[in-house]
Amino acid sequence: MEDKKNLELERLIFFSDAVVSIAITLLALGIKINVADENHITFANLLQPWRKYLAFLLSFINIAGFWQTHHTIFSLTRKLDRTMFVMNLTWLFFIVILPFTTSIISAHFSDTPAIFLYSLNIFLLSVMQKLLWDHGDDTVSESYSVEKLQQIDVMFTLNLSNGIVAIIVSFFSPLVAFIILFFQIPLLVVASLYTAAKKRKSNVKAD
Repeated sequence: MEDKKNLELERLIFFSDAVVSIAITLLALGIKINVADENHITFANLLQPWRKYLAFLLSFINIAGFWQTHHTIFSLTRKLDRTMFVMNLTWLFFIVILPFTTSIISAHFSDTPAIFLYSLNIFLLSVMQKLLWDHGDDTVSESYSVEKLQQIDVMFTLNLSNGIVAIIVSFFSPLVAFIILFFQIPLLVVASLYTAAKKRKSNVKAD
């Protein structure tokens, strides 16, 4: 029975990895340069779809980050139940949708609905990852210390916050919302403050 459970977990992980790989491939297929076959291509033509390049890079970074986090969750997970299976499928759904929302922002870079839709996609992915982590919290192995697990939980919460901030800002400045998503500014600021606080605490203990 234990071997069957392990096999189910491995199959879910392999399937998830395959879907993520396809999603990243679809991102690249969305980059096109509109030059007639009979014409010579110029450097200006190469630079023309710069919005598509930025959108591709943003989504590649996001998918890579979500995949890495997904790997962390399931590398610590001991067992798979029906709830976790459904939540993982929902997570994959939002991963598959990402190439579509990427194509929207690459074509309508400065439009609020486009950035809002993309930000919502990222936020919902963050929600599903947080739910996966919270649900699997009692099934994780003892590979990490309690402090390390708490740090991971904080990062999940910060990812959620980053998505919420981008959604709100998209109504006022789509470009700023894009920058927030690209550089994950709220996450970096809070993470920096958290690291500085931990460092000060360590210095106080050392003294």
